[in-house]
Amino acid sequence: MKGPQKKWKTTSGKTTDIRLEVFRYFLVALASIITLKLVFVQIIDHDFYTALANGQHELFKTLVPDRGTIYVHDYKDKTLVPIGTNEQRFFIYADPRQITDVDKTVQALTEMFGYDEAKQAIIKEKLNRHDDPYEPIEKEIDDKTLAKLEAYNLDGILSVRKSARVYPEQGVGGHIIGFLGANEDGTMVGKYGLEGYFNEELAGTKGFIHAERDIAGRLISIGDRSVEPAVDGADLVLTIDRTIQFKVCSALREAVEQHDADGGSVVIVEPSTGKIFAMCGAPDFDPNHYGDVESINAFNNPAIFDSYEPGSIFKPLTMAAAIDVGAVSPTTTFEDTGSVMVEGWPKPLGNAEGKSYGVVDMTKVLEDSINTGMVFSMRKTGRENFVDYVKRFGFGTKTGIELETEQQNNITSLEKESEIYSATASFGQGITVTPIQIAMAYAAVANGGVLKRPMIIDEIRRSDGSVEKRTPQDITRVIDEKTARTIGAMLVSVIEHGHGKRAGVPGYYIGGKTGTAQVARKDGIGYDQDNTIGSFAGFGPVEDPRFAMVVRIDNPKGITWAESTAAPLFGKIAEFLVEYFEIQPVRK
Repeated sequence: MKGPQKKWKTTSGKTTDIRLEVFRYFLVALASIITLKLVFVQIIDHDFYTALANGQHELFKTLVPDRGTIYVHDYKDKTLVPIGTNEQRFFIYADPRQITDVDKTVQALTEMFGYDEAKQAIIKEKLNRHDDPYEPIEKEIDDKTLAKLEAYNLDGILSVRKSARVYPEQGVGGHIIGFLGANEDGTMVGKYGLEGYFNEELAGTKGFIHAERDIAGRLISIGDRSVEPAVDGADLVLTIDRTIQFKVCSALREAVEQHDADGGSVVIVEPSTGKIFAMCGAPDFDPNHYGDVESINAFNNPAIFDSYEPGSIFKPLTMAAAIDVGAVSPTTTFEDTGSVMVEGWPKPLGNAEGKSYGVVDMTKVLEDSINTGMVFSMRKTGRENFVDYVKRFGFGTKTGIELETEQQNNITSLEKESEIYSATASFGQGITVTPIQIAMAYAAVANGGVLKRPMIIDEIRRSDGSVEKRTPQDITRVIDEKTARTIGAMLVSVIEHGHGKRAGVPGYYIGGKTGTAQVARKDGIGYDQDNTIGSFAGFGPVEDPRFAMVVRIDNPKGITWAESTAAPLFGKIAEFLVEYFEIQPVRK
């Protein structure tokens, strides 16, 4: 028998069942909880549940950023071309527990991937590990290859999709790109070149999921959870011109092969901005197959890494200092006896091949590359002034180009009191430089005397849509504009009347200077008599310079002088550049 039901009076005077009222409040509270949960699921934790609902692939995309793409300009077509990008590839692995016929599987894999006997033995050993759920087989397989493999219907041969770093443009300079490689812990990071210098920007930021789980590993429905999506890496747009880069790198490879040289490098810069149009090194490497190199030294960019005594290409810079301080003019004369004594050295310093030239002016000093004339100019300038100009041209410090492994050159000998050090430096011995530093110094002369910071990055495009546009930067005014024009005219005379004739371009005023540098011995004091470096540095057209360039050929065989190695390569590239830039000839 039921007891009496408890009731209370409402404010309206009606009676209400207490249990019914409690139930009603319970339903309201439950609805509120459900509504609040839906708010969290659909709005606050939307990304978290979307990632989980879309499965492992979408979860991967949510948490793992895409590495940024590296582009070069094609200025003629006004397009951007990727030289470092991502493509979907497949990783092939085996689950030996599922394999019923090992020999058949090995034979099929051999047909697919062309294994030799040694590789077949390795694969067979892997597939015979019957208690092993995972054995790697091949990586970075494309769609077509995967489709052919799947046609074999091999039990236990599985695949997983992954993003792979690829470099689609062949022959455009592995040294400036670098590569994506594995650290000792297996993580992939950018190394050398742009990939190394801008690794953090290109890599982006990984996302993460945080969720509370119960003891069985299941998500707790009312636990804390959050998702932080990945931030894709930034894209790099380079100042490099695709057409110029390809043409220059091809020409450099041909020249190195022609002269059986150890290597070489070329740098081309726009004088008015400091933008690098091309930068090539030989021998180069393919970033897609960076593991094929015989030595890690192959990864170093010779244009920014390899320091060397520049030789006679340094002489115009010494002359620029002398003219700028008013110590000499192009018509100033001195008498060359073939040698000169300097303080701090027991023997006289002489000219190449022991030549003497008699009474000559400063233009003739550059045309015939007279060492004693450079010592005369340095003395007229004054040692302290000379050292100051060397530093103002950018030597003794890094240029600041945004590439991995740039080396600082060595001009510490100029800090010594003895005159011998400034005397030999005046004609490019006893100090070291890199090709990029020479290129920027000549670009300063071409730019009316103002030294620019080298630019290889045009834009950085971030995943949020923002763009960081790089602008040209002045470092300092090195020489007066009048001095720069004077040196330009003298360098035209060097090409037309001196040792640089093969660097000229018919119809144009091109200025430049050869340099045949000796290489210091590795096993003692002095120079290696069987090893030279041929260089040519210059710019053009002199009346409105569109390019400054340095060409270097390392240890050419059978030819000593740069006028037969570096100068012809400079001329070949310069002729291409005036045509590419559609510069009209100004002379017959």
